[in-house]
Amino acid sequence: MDITVQELHQKLSAGEKFVFLDVREPWEYEEFNLGATLMPLGDLINKIWELEDHKNDEIVVYCRSGNRSGMAQSLMTANGFTNVRNLSGGIAAWMDAFGPVKP
Repeated sequence: MDITVQELHQKLSAGEKFVFLDVREPWEYEEFNLGATLMPLGDLINKIWELEDHKNDEIVVYCRSGNRSGMAQSLMTANGFTNVRNLSGGIAAWMDAFGPVKP
């Protein structure tokens, strides 16, 4: 299940609790991020056990365009996570909608 940038903006603005992961590379995270925990896709494969306690929690993943986070979503779902949402269009869509602004 995916989430739009508008839905994510609303969740962040409302202070909703969910697990929030940025699966981009550190240099991308440094340029701009939405305050999520940085866990690059390559690391997620080896660190997925760190998220074990959140298997049934809502998890939102994002990357630059939605491709890497889509892979993260598939990986997590295959490992028993039940509510992983991919940010449609990633940071690129966020920039188009809101610019470089965090809620």
